[in-house]
Amino acid sequence: MQSRPTIIHPRYRNEFDATMQLIQGKWKIIIMYEIAESGTSRFADLQHHIREVSHKTLTNQLKELADDGLIERHDFQTAQPHVEYTLTQKGESIIPLLDAICAWGDSHIDHSQIERDLCDE
Repeated sequence: MQSRPTIIHPRYRNEFDATMQLIQGKWKIIIMYEIAESGTSRFADLQHHIREVSHKTLTNQLKELADDGLIERHDFQTAQPHVEYTLTQKGESIIPLLDAICAWGDSHIDHSQIERDLCDE
């Protein structure tokens, strides 16, 4: 008896959908920007800069970004154990796209509606 071929269902409809699925999430873009600005960020640093995000949501978004290869998680088992996050090469490559989105918002959104100017930092 011949086995049936495995049918693989694509995860994404197209390249645009793939990109949007990687970066969509209420905090992912801001998390990536914060890590890009500092080069390396600890969980507490991210929570300090993104005050509105809950501990659980930040944890989940960091895990998704790491699973998608946009950031790396570095565990340090020292006298004071801690975790640091950095952008991967893949994550760094998306920053120019995020800069363009930020610039568009800077040009087209009323600044009185913006709580924090992330583009100018």
